[in-house]
Amino acid sequence: MKGKLVIVNDIMQHDFTYVRSEEEGCNFRSDFCPELSPAEMLALGVFGGRYMTDCINEFPASWFAGAKLCHERHVPELNYFGINASLPLSVWREKNWIHPDDPRGWFQWYCRYFSGRRCEDDARQIDRWKAMKRHLAQVKINCAAGDLSCRIKQRQALMNWAYDSRKI
Repeated sequence: MKGKLVIVNDIMQHDFTYVRSEEEGCNFRSDFCPELSPAEMLALGVFGGRYMTDCINEFPASWFAGAKLCHERHVPELNYFGINASLPLSVWREKNWIHPDDPRGWFQWYCRYFSGRRCEDDARQIDRWKAMKRHLAQVKINCAAGDLSCRIKQRQALMNWAYDSRKI
């Protein structure tokens, strides 16, 4: 779908537009190799099921077919590891981690990137994704291979950033 214009109308953005210039899931920057797609992440219950529940029309319906969602509130039990590993959006705003084009943060950026959008914020967001490797290293150093009960908060945080921490 090269050059597809997307018009967003949801709770946080009205008449926001962007262009998908790449095919879905293709042509990522060479140093950006996420292990989980947005659909896989949603099926694993990232962000307590609350993330982007009003954005379903922006993305393929297949992404939400097996998603664990809760429209009313964040439910940590929906996360794969059953624990809250997210900071509130207010903290993300305080830390200036939010780009105006993606007011929901990294996962919104990733969903749009995965779906084919490329934008000025790509380099910053990919650098933030790469910085999560410190958590990957901590799990590898401190946990026996395959012990999914070890460092579950870090494992869930890694899932929230498209790392498949079940493989560690």
